[in-house]
Amino acid sequence: MKNRPVVIGLGSMQQTGNFLDLDEALSLMEKVTQAAIEDTTNNNISKYIDEVQVPKGYWKYRDPGKWIAQRNGFPNAETSVTKIGVLQQNLINSACKKIISGKIRASLIVGGEARYKKIRALIEAKEYIETELTRNPDHYVKAKDDLHVKQEEEHLGLMAVGYYAILESALRAKKTLSIDEHKEYLGKMYSRFSKIAAQNPDGWSQKDLHWEEIANVTQKNTLQALPYNKFHCTSWNVNQASAMILCSEEVADELNIPLSKRVYPLASSETNHMIAVIHRPNLTKPIGLELAAEYILKICNQNNIKPNAFELYSCFPVAVQMFAEALFLKDNENLTVTGGMPFAGGPLNSYMIHSTVKMLAIIRNNPSTVGLVTGVSGMMTKQSFALWAKNPLINFSSKDVTKDAEAIEKPVAISKLRKGSGIIIGYTVLPKNHKAEEKAVMFIEDINRNRKVLISYDKDILNKMREEEWVGKSINFKGDYLV
Repeated sequence: MKNRPVVIGLGSMQQTGNFLDLDEALSLMEKVTQAAIEDTTNNNISKYIDEVQVPKGYWKYRDPGKWIAQRNGFPNAETSVTKIGVLQQNLINSACKKIISGKIRASLIVGGEARYKKIRALIEAKEYIETELTRNPDHYVKAKDDLHVKQEEEHLGLMAVGYYAILESALRAKKTLSIDEHKEYLGKMYSRFSKIAAQNPDGWSQKDLHWEEIANVTQKNTLQALPYNKFHCTSWNVNQASAMILCSEEVADELNIPLSKRVYPLASSETNHMIAVIHRPNLTKPIGLELAAEYILKICNQNNIKPNAFELYSCFPVAVQMFAEALFLKDNENLTVTGGMPFAGGPLNSYMIHSTVKMLAIIRNNPSTVGLVTGVSGMMTKQSFALWAKNPLINFSSKDVTKDAEAIEKPVAISKLRKGSGIIIGYTVLPKNHKAEEKAVMFIEDINRNRKVLISYDKDILNKMREEEWVGKSINFKGDYLV
């Protein structure tokens, strides 16, 4: 392949400690950039970096990429900031395509967060001052459509946990697990994750948790949205950053980059089919996910490629399970190399950069490893797959299955009934907080097979929902309320 893309530089770091021990996100991203340049073994790579891609974080910087580029020897590089709602794998895919076409010679992809420093500022009564960058990047990359609709937002808000909890309930019912069986199942799966994170030097948590510590609600493991407790959920209050440098194999050869540093992207697939959770015909089996998985599995079968290391996106347990189902993986396989987002740390919009860097480091150290990394954007809205190996086993290929998915999967209409009956297809119970009372949120299908979001504040109903399965129950409603 002419201009074959290859990763030649990796950088990753995290910080703990007190406020004064911690950097802001901008400094973290610069440090891992410098580490990635150093990692290539030839600092002249900086002269070849033609673009800097940064996934948008919780920080306010307009263009951190330009600031990093100007300070580190590639001031003319084009910069982009990719906003929430776009797959992080898209950054890698776009870099590979530009390298193959000859549009660029090398790309720096870097992401980072410093929410932990902000937390320490509150705890220690310190003033957190972020470097002000007011210049816009050359390009903003953003999603075309919203991730949820008005009916969902009214009762679930903008936080992801409620949406994923509803998906989880639907998957639990499909697996015919009882409430207690499901509680133990999730606890044991994430207990295995915590063990891996505890052995991961880049992991945020070094605690090996017993499944009951994850499954049971405690003061440190509070309920977030039934059935999810804190230890089931991504942990984004971290100080972490990661970077990777991709270039053409020709550039790598010109700079005499050692073969030991090189890792190759083999194939990638993604779906950007935007359908809100309430509109999905099948809550736990989106067509885009199936098609994107089929593409990667077909590549593997046709070329006798057998992935043996996996990093399944783990913002919440249902995401892991849906990816495992699509890839025909067994529950007892190691589904993460990082330890997952609750334990390794889950920077909101850059985790897949971190997990990919970790996977590539493992491949370097164990050349027989073939890694498969998955990604998510939104409320399990978009999905991606990426296949990596130490050697260029095949020419890189990628496919966006969005149009195919759109042609097959049509949104289910929202119910216009103000009173009637229906079947619950997914639900959660949201705990009481300073803003709202405890309530149940249900997605139902009415007698016309249209969708509706219902709520209930009835204490007896909420208690029963914790003890027995309500997915599949026939119910009556009036307005937005279960009656």
